[in-house]
Amino acid sequence: MNTTDPQIVLGTMDFGTRVDPDHAFAILDSFVAGGGVWLDTANCYSFWTDPSGVGGASERVIGAWLRARPGARDAVRIATKVRQNPLVPHSWPKSAEGLSAPAVHAGVEGSLGRLGVDHIDMLWAHAEDRTVPLEETVGAFGELVAKGVAVRVGAANHAAWRVERARSLAREQRVEPWTALQLRHSLVQPRPLAPLAESGHRMLAAEDLDLARSEGLAVWSYSSLMWGSYVRADKPLPQTYDHPGTTQVLAVLDDITDELSATRNQVVLAWLMRQGIDPIVGASRVEQIGQALAARHVRLSDEHMARFAEAR
Repeated sequence: MNTTDPQIVLGTMDFGTRVDPDHAFAILDSFVAGGGVWLDTANCYSFWTDPSGVGGASERVIGAWLRARPGARDAVRIATKVRQNPLVPHSWPKSAEGLSAPAVHAGVEGSLGRLGVDHIDMLWAHAEDRTVPLEETVGAFGELVAKGVAVRVGAANHAAWRVERARSLAREQRVEPWTALQLRHSLVQPRPLAPLAESGHRMLAAEDLDLARSEGLAVWSYSSLMWGSYVRADKPLPQTYDHPGTTQVLAVLDDITDELSATRNQVVLAWLMRQGIDPIVGASRVEQIGQALAARHVRLSDEHMARFAEAR
């Protein structure tokens, strides 16, 4: 996996929809003031809650914040994604843009315009598009890096074998390969083989970490805090997490939380970072930022990690 220290990434999916711009600005200010660097968005955020039926709201809010904060662009790195934005309002997945070369280039051009920037620090392929030859997608991403429009490229919600195949194709084409993976991961796990309720989500598997560690790839995790389920009684874990393993893991989590005088969320984030994973954390209130960033100071020992591994 990548050798840089893991960082907490600010997830901005709800900016401009569930989180109004004023609150989003305050969250962004707090994140940067606390030493946060990476912002994670997507061109499709959040079409499912936006009355317009298309994405772009999150990127527009970030763009407005950058314009209102001179120098902020130098303080942050921006990651965005292409693949899922509906080309026809309220028509997804039927009209999702896909990963053809024209779609990738058009998607990134739209993102740059909404963000008001000249480059993306990390461009993700948001999900697989098996209707398009992988060579074409790889070539389009590589071309954007060659033009300086994207600094790095990565694959979100892709099977490990597809990522490695894409990296091989990039070598053949002599273009920049995907060097990062983004998948869903947290301390608790759903029942094995249970289908996820969330369309398009792909769980981090052992083979993803194996690939990342052997090839030096960055790994970002989303839904890291399970939408607040670790700390909020009013947000129970989804039904697919109702099994004995979850009970065991939460018992160990509470023990270690007490030992370290930390919160459940902070220990979960520390557990992810201890494995070299960059957790994405969404926030709807400013105070959540300080709480999340404090996880950087939570130190889990080998013994703590072994207890979690045994419980899982």
